[in-house]
Amino acid sequence: MKIQQTPIASAVALALMGAALAAHAQQAAPAPASAASQAAPSPKEEVQTVTVTGIRASLQQSLTQKRNAESLVEVITAEDVGKMPDKNVADSLQRIPGVGVATAGGAEGGFGENDRVALRGTPSFLTLTTLNGHTVSTGDWYVDNITSGGRSVSYSLFPSELIGRVTVYKTSQANIVEGGGVGTVDIETRKPLSFQTGLSAMASIEAAYTEAAKKTDPQVSALFNWKNEPGTVGVLVQAFHEKRHLQRFGQEFLWWDKVATWFAPAWIAANPEVEGKNISLLTGSVLFQQERVRKGGLIDVQVKPTSDLTLDASGFYSRMNATNINANFMLSPYQVLSNNWSNDANSAVPSSYTVTGDTITSLTFPANCPVADCSKMGASVQDVISRPGSYMESKFLNLDADYRPSEKLSIKGKLGTTRGTGHARDYGYEVWNAYSGSTITLHGLDAPANVSIDNAGTFSPRTGAPFFGGWASDITTNDKEDYAQADATLRLDMEAVSALHFGVRFANHRRTLTWLGGTLADGAGDLANAPTGGLTHFPSSPLPNMLSGAWTFSADSVNAWGDRFVSFANHAYQSEFDIREKTSAAYVMADYGVGAMSGNVGLRLVNSKVHVENGSPNNVWAPVINDSSYTDVLPSANLRYEFSKSLIGRAALSRTMARPEIGSLGALSLQDIQGTGTGGNPKLKPIRSNNFDLGIEWYFSPKSMVSAGVFAMNMSTYVTYGQYKATYFNQSLGHDAEYNMSAATNTKAEVRGFELAYVQDLGNGFGFNANYTHSDGKETGKAPGSACETIGNCDMVGNSKNTYNLGAFFENDLFNARVAYNYRSKFLNGLNRNSAIYQDAIGTVSASLGYKITKNLSLTLEGKDLNDPTLKSYAATPEQPRAFYKNGRQFFFGIRGQI
Repeated sequence: MKIQQTPIASAVALALMGAALAAHAQQAAPAPASAASQAAPSPKEEVQTVTVTGIRASLQQSLTQKRNAESLVEVITAEDVGKMPDKNVADSLQRIPGVGVATAGGAEGGFGENDRVALRGTPSFLTLTTLNGHTVSTGDWYVDNITSGGRSVSYSLFPSELIGRVTVYKTSQANIVEGGGVGTVDIETRKPLSFQTGLSAMASIEAAYTEAAKKTDPQVSALFNWKNEPGTVGVLVQAFHEKRHLQRFGQEFLWWDKVATWFAPAWIAANPEVEGKNISLLTGSVLFQQERVRKGGLIDVQVKPTSDLTLDASGFYSRMNATNINANFMLSPYQVLSNNWSNDANSAVPSSYTVTGDTITSLTFPANCPVADCSKMGASVQDVISRPGSYMESKFLNLDADYRPSEKLSIKGKLGTTRGTGHARDYGYEVWNAYSGSTITLHGLDAPANVSIDNAGTFSPRTGAPFFGGWASDITTNDKEDYAQADATLRLDMEAVSALHFGVRFANHRRTLTWLGGTLADGAGDLANAPTGGLTHFPSSPLPNMLSGAWTFSADSVNAWGDRFVSFANHAYQSEFDIREKTSAAYVMADYGVGAMSGNVGLRLVNSKVHVENGSPNNVWAPVINDSSYTDVLPSANLRYEFSKSLIGRAALSRTMARPEIGSLGALSLQDIQGTGTGGNPKLKPIRSNNFDLGIEWYFSPKSMVSAGVFAMNMSTYVTYGQYKATYFNQSLGHDAEYNMSAATNTKAEVRGFELAYVQDLGNGFGFNANYTHSDGKETGKAPGSACETIGNCDMVGNSKNTYNLGAFFENDLFNARVAYNYRSKFLNGLNRNSAIYQDAIGTVSASLGYKITKNLSLTLEGKDLNDPTLKSYAATPEQPRAFYKNGRQFFFGIRGQI
């Protein structure tokens, strides 16, 4: 039975349903020790025990852990998350200095949920994410991100309820798993034996209302923990089920080109001044709709058979079902200007136009056909792409053992496996509409373009040529890693060196991509079989100048068409790959202390063996195989100097490495006649970086702090998009030949920047925080064929030069409130359709209110994106917009409690 209610009514109903439940995971136990500190505990870290009771206590705990750490870290606790509208871990991380978040995995625009995390203005794959100190595999649901084979973790799979603590390591140390070229984010879950009481039960029920979709959905999470009275056996069970509807309105400029005789001969002949001017040849009004259901849980069992031995077995599973449909109604002036690529005599001339600088800023075609025959000409085209069953998931099984054979020696072991999957099936239905009058007027990035198409509201396919064009694909990626490691700490009776840490780690990693191309059966393009039974219209758009009321098809109708006419039996072998990596690592690290100076110094040695199987250009699986091996020597040194108990100085030097994106290694497409190729570069080297940090921290009260720091990174083998030469078998020639490849290649890059942070407890429950990060990242190597070498554009992907966060809070025994503003300046988001995509600067506002009904029960009201931001992107300059997107505000009302 489907019940429709107002958002508030739905929220109240859900809250009453949850009144009998007991608490939220974010108000439970003290945060667990970090994975890295467990591998290398220091005396200061061992005695830390802070019970979290509110925002101020959480703030004090985070600052205490940051101050006492021997390396530069940032800490987020469960309680801090519980007082903000954080719906996944990335939401929490965005308020840390030096952390940048993006609401998408690539250049597809955002979807209203933070999805990728990056440190200090660098690409997200240079930041390693671990969970309880071990790697974690994830997948993607969006096609481009699946095929690109990224290494960065999708945070959409990790709800904020998982957090016991998050530690961000901005400097390296030898006992941390390699792969974080610029830093590591470790997500720590709660442990059963860390709870203070024998039985704990916690739950949260929320109503989630998305303003754009105008729908209210339930979000439920629960945690149960039991431990026996002696504290030797504990069991934790955590589960979540969160549903949310998205509706994103947008405008996309998919094809920028220069006016040329190959598509506009008559126009140029009559108006020669337009030749060579920039023009948008595909301008679309876009409606994206998605139902997201994130579900899963965590099970953790801890056993302590003796006081010197602790065993921990944990398993995690998270899946996000992401079924979606995207409709794009596009104005296509090139069709009119060329009369569907007809001869010059039938090419049309606009009835009016304007030129501003080097850009055609307005264009109008008359209502009546401007040439003798418009039957084959369409002024517009609509693509409706349905993706039924899209999903991504992440899971792991992990076993930890902690044994202390003597007072001076402790040994830890870790054994586990992690799996990630991403899947998307596309049904693409394309309709070329009959000619009609149309107009476009551009406004740069100030506002979406004014677009009008006379017949946009009526299904009116052209009749003089095929109206239909369809495609389909079924793509799946599987990512998995099996790992084992052993760590030991030896306490030393030495004045200068207090402990020696050493260990080994082994891992087998494999990523495969399977790409099935869809085959359309006879009749798929017949008008009689068009999915007109699902004919509907675009709703009114919050973006101005959109084609509100334009016709489109429903997802169910397109899916029914696809199920009837599309089969998936043929592999797109040129796009498939199978990549395997075997790594082994060993390290040694010493903790030292001389007077007011302390820290650690260490060396990590890593060997990587990479086996790449790229699909053959033939229509069979006869892979092109490349094997490589490389060894990295990674020294690190962290220095902490205590000028006084409140004034801490820091310095760090390290060499780090990050492995290139899987998609940069995989796939292969060769053009034998031309002697060119695209795809991956299996001979890429890892990104190696020499890093330096220097900072000062002043803790002038238990809950207040001012800090400043500078950082520098020199990357000798950064990965960019360029050209190189490679030899492959040429089927046309019958022997090996040299190809000019356009793909990823290594180059040099550097990052320079500084961070400022200020946290102030004002007393009487009030406080605020502010931080600012400046990062200047750029390529310096001018790799052949790269944008840096050809046009002088040396921008680093993901580099926002300026990011800052502002926040304020109030808390007393009954009430708490918090508000935050997050800002990042423009950044290069990647390439799309062979064009650079820049995301413009964006700021977001979030807020939360909480009220304690009883000691163990509270109500919450939270809001995300309260300023209703518009995501804007552009190509070479802001005068050439690429997209405008609006996801709308989100509100959450719920009840939380504990027993």
